[in-house]
This record gives sequence, structure tokens and C-alpha cells, in this order.
Amino acid sequence: MPAPRKFSREQLRTAALTLVDAHGLGALTMRSLAAALGTGAMTIYNYVDGREGLEGLLVEAVMADALPALDEQHAEDDDWRVDTRRLAEANWRAVRAHPDVIPLILTRRITDGSTLAHGEALLRALARSGRRGADLLYAFRAVTGFVTGFAQAELAGPLSIAPDEDVRAITDRARALPTDRFPYLIEIAGAAAESTPETEFHAGLDLLIAGLDAHSAGPRPNPSSGPEGT
Repeated sequence: MPAPRKFSREQLRTAALTLVDAHGLGALTMRSLAAALGTGAMTIYNYVDGREGLEGLLVEAVMADALPALDEQHAEDDDWRVDTRRLAEANWRAVRAHPDVIPLILTRRITDGSTLAHGEALLRALARSGRRGADLLYAFRAVTGFVTGFAQAELAGPLSIAPDEDVRAITDRARALPTDRFPYLIEIAGAAAESTPETEFHAGLDLLIAGLDAHSAGPRPNPSSGPEGT
């Protein structure tokens, strides 16, 4: 009979994410995770397979933070927009709370239960807009891409600020740009200094959902066929 497992998956995820949030992605190793859990490094190999397994723990931990939004779906609201907005916001808040994990979310194949459950819930919401098949796929890609892309832009885009900066840094950098080459970037830098990530996220999500709502599901023209379909 196999010996009982010493740690749960949730314990491993929590310890790994706590390490990375405090010290960065490079701080997570088999040895450092083992030390955080009060055990030996070889014990961790019984749970995860090398570096890929450690990174998987991090992604699982972040996506698990978004799961409470699934419990809030009271009998799945008749308005698909309500659930789509709730799930997208929960995903965004979970991702942006752990910036060091964002590169992993963007670049690795994610198949853990938390991510799959959240994805299925979002698909159910979008399917209630009447979409199926390819149309459902397009909507799903649009919403999930907006969420992760917005989190990345907030942390690493031209209007982002470093942890030791304040919002004035945005306008300071913009003022140094040539006005003849970057007039609109300078303009939105001023707006960004007066805005908040929450306001911008909600405004962008509203635009996206309005666009999905305006374009009903159905066949799309083939862009490669030319204006006359030839």
C-alpha cells in the first residue's frame, strides 16, 4: 500500500506562488520550494517533474484564484453579457495580481483543472449568445486574448509604470517624445495618468462585448476570395 502523500496539490501551489510573488520567478527551485514546505528537495520530485512541473504549479495557482467567480454564476444569468463580464474580470484580477507568472500564462500549454473549468464556464456564457463552432471559438479567443493582453500591456507596455514609479512617470516619459512623431501616444499618456487600470479594463471589456453583441453569429465571408467572391 503506498504511503500517504505529505502535501496536497493546493499546498504546493500556494507555497510556489508565495515564493515567486516575494522574490521573482527565478527564486522558484525544487530546493527553495522544499525549504518553504519544511522538507527535502527529493520529496518535491514525488509531486512535480522538474522545472516544467514547478511552472505548472504557478499557473494552476493563479487560475485557481479566478474559480470563485464560477460559484457566483447563480443558475447562469440569462444575459450572457453578465456572466462573460464577471468571468473575464475574475480572470484579469487573478492574472494581474501575480505579474511574474504572466509570461508563463502567455507561453505554455495550460491544461490544469482550474483553467479548463474557467474556460468551459466562459464558453457556456458565450454560447448563450447563439454562437457555436467557429463563431464560439472566435468569441472565446477574443475575450481571453483581451484579458491576458490587457494585463501584459499594463505591466510592460509603453504606458506601464515600474513598481517604484508613480503615474507621473507616464507623462514625464511622454513629454520627452517628439511631438511630430508621437502626438497620439502623448495624448493618451495624459489620459492614462488620470485614469485607473480598473476603469480602462472595464471600458475596453465593454467595447469588446458590445462588438460581440453587434455581430451576430453566422457565416463569415472568406477574406481570401476577393470582393466578388472569386
